[in-house]
Amino acid sequence: MAERTSERSAMGALEEIYVRNAAGALRLAYFLTGDREQAEDLTQEAFVRVAGRFRHLREPDDLPAYLRRTIVNLFTSQLRHKRIEREWLRRQSLRQPITTEVEVAMRDDLWDAMALLPDRQRAAVVLRYYEDLSEEDAAQVLRCSVGALNQLVVRAKSALRQHIKREGA
Repeated sequence: MAERTSERSAMGALEEIYVRNAAGALRLAYFLTGDREQAEDLTQEAFVRVAGRFRHLREPDDLPAYLRRTIVNLFTSQLRHKRIEREWLRRQSLRQPITTEVEVAMRDDLWDAMALLPDRQRAAVVLRYYEDLSEEDAAQVLRCSVGALNQLVVRAKSALRQHIKREGA
């Protein structure tokens, strides 16, 4: 019974803290982010974290300062995360070659030619070059020997070359 009373008083204290500090916390978060939805998310996350630490505070009067510090820390953490994401995306864009219309047309022609290959030859090429499987792994998937896989790949590449020569001529 005493535990329930204690929980109710803690919930009442948290509710009072929220009512007293929510507007200021939201304002601070908005000034940091410049976006209403992000500010609301940031404020909510800060209150959740503060609520979890509420019992550990030495001075309950320090809670508004703790809440502000939590909002700023969460915001800077988001900025750091976004910066890391942007850097990763930038590195990825540098790795990917710029595709021209000619390259797109060539790729489309190649896929059209691939569609004309017998199923096992197409599967052998896809497993070896698209999936980048080793000869042994690709042969295992196709349930054939490595020699048979290599024959399938050789025949497929020969057929693709002939098709591309005909299309280019």
